[in-house]
Amino acid sequence: MYDDEELSEIREAKASWEAETLDPTLDRHGERKERFATVSNREVDRIYTPEDVADLDYDEDLGYPGEEPYTRGVYPTMYRGRTWTMRQFAGFGTAEETNERFRYLIDEGQTGLSTAFDMPSLMGIDSDDKMSLGEVGKEGVAVDTLRDMEVLFDGIDLAEVSTSFTINPSAPVIYAMYVALADQRGIDREELRGTLQNDMLKEFIAQKEWVVPPEPSLDLVTDTIEFAVAETPKFKPISVSGYHIREAGSTAVQELAFTLADGFAYVEACLDRGLDVDEFAPQLSFFFNSHNSLFEEVAKFRAARRIYANVMDEWYDAEAEASKRLKFHTQTAGQSLTAQQPLNNVARVTIQALAGVLGGTQSLHTNSFDEALALPSEQAVRVALRTQQIIAEESGAADIVDPLGGSFAVESLTDETEADAMAYIEEIREMGDGSVRDGVLRGIEQGYFHREIQESAYEYQERVDEGEETVVGVNAYEIDEDTRPDLLKVDETTRERQLDRLESVKADRDDDAVDAALGDLRDAVEAGENVMPAIVTAVKAYATMGEIMEVFEAEHGAYRERIGVA
Repeated sequence: MYDDEELSEIREAKASWEAETLDPTLDRHGERKERFATVSNREVDRIYTPEDVADLDYDEDLGYPGEEPYTRGVYPTMYRGRTWTMRQFAGFGTAEETNERFRYLIDEGQTGLSTAFDMPSLMGIDSDDKMSLGEVGKEGVAVDTLRDMEVLFDGIDLAEVSTSFTINPSAPVIYAMYVALADQRGIDREELRGTLQNDMLKEFIAQKEWVVPPEPSLDLVTDTIEFAVAETPKFKPISVSGYHIREAGSTAVQELAFTLADGFAYVEACLDRGLDVDEFAPQLSFFFNSHNSLFEEVAKFRAARRIYANVMDEWYDAEAEASKRLKFHTQTAGQSLTAQQPLNNVARVTIQALAGVLGGTQSLHTNSFDEALALPSEQAVRVALRTQQIIAEESGAADIVDPLGGSFAVESLTDETEADAMAYIEEIREMGDGSVRDGVLRGIEQGYFHREIQESAYEYQERVDEGEETVVGVNAYEIDEDTRPDLLKVDETTRERQLDRLESVKADRDDDAVDAALGDLRDAVEAGENVMPAIVTAVKAYATMGEIMEVFEAEHGAYRERIGVA
């Protein structure tokens, strides 16, 4: 962007500034600390100049919003057209209680629903299972059968709302329930909008919730993608999730690289299935964390779009623009929230949300200030939602497309992030002998991802313990007073009420129809067919979550025994 003569003049001017202006100031006052770095421990320079972006090619590396390589955004007008989808993660107790919270959020101006499930639902077991004791409705809503889904979305028009489901091992069952509910209400499947997390590779890398081994899990994810392409073209069947990788302690670069590697593994799995890249790629979505280092996060989001566009083009021969546009949801960093002085979390979440907006996210969840202590209260949820609305309506951040584009610092950080992430992705690809899919699976089996994340998490905590990393209210600016807010408590009768409904469903349903549907599902699994149609049929017969997932466990139960989960 600058010729050699201009760069030479800039270098000379910088050297003169350092000698005549900077050095005398450093001699008199010094700086706050010897080294400045991001949360991920990436060292940042004092200032950035055109010399730091000397190799930047505007057309190739930046371009314009809505055009390749999408560094500056996936849409030409971005938030000047419409703001990002504002989601608040919601779910606790029974379907009735969560439905009430959904309605509250919609009334407060939320534009998309995001559903949290309790641990039994996440793990594909029923509320009356002995392993569910003490967990029913505690960290999300309990969903055992289609009846729960009917109550959960009572009075909510599925054709008008976009719904996100944060669930993984049992995601196909929840997806089938949503499709069955639409069928029941006479809503065309093609009108359904929303996102299923359904990212099993991330589970083996970071979050550790699974039912069957990695390869069969990958096959099941591919089934949902194939089904969605044919049946629910507006619904995203997977949200490739870096969020949990970051929450486990990774750096920003590791989050980006491992997430994109997982995404490319799914692309290769779909191609192996015989699907056309331009048919399924537009329905892939991504999910990133937004942490405290604002400029690092913005750079990460921009680099993500550029890497994705280039790789989808060069490695997988994508031709459609929609196949090369990386669209993503962002959630503020739960890991950064502190139980000490919880109101400080409002400031943290604001910075993180602003980074997501400046980085061009398509939807955003802002954590509530009390989430380090309990499920969020209504007051805390409202503050979190208002944070997004203030950014959208009052800050001006939504008025300019890619407002930090052209910043020497941000462009330099974007280039560095891209280079470091691609180095990881190439390493993973080499592990798979040219296949990212095989590299990810081999990395899971060999503990590669665990080691990389563990080392980063340890280094970060070491910096906090030694005071190199300041966490306000934790290792600096501490106070003795009790600052705990009023907390939401899940009703102790939740389990009994959920078990009553489950018992009622089992008593009312046609057991022969359930047995037939589960038999068809077993046949589909054994034949290696796409299992989604059979799951939808089973759900409509009111087969339970646990009964459906047991079919898959029966095929791969030895895996649980091998890893000591049985």
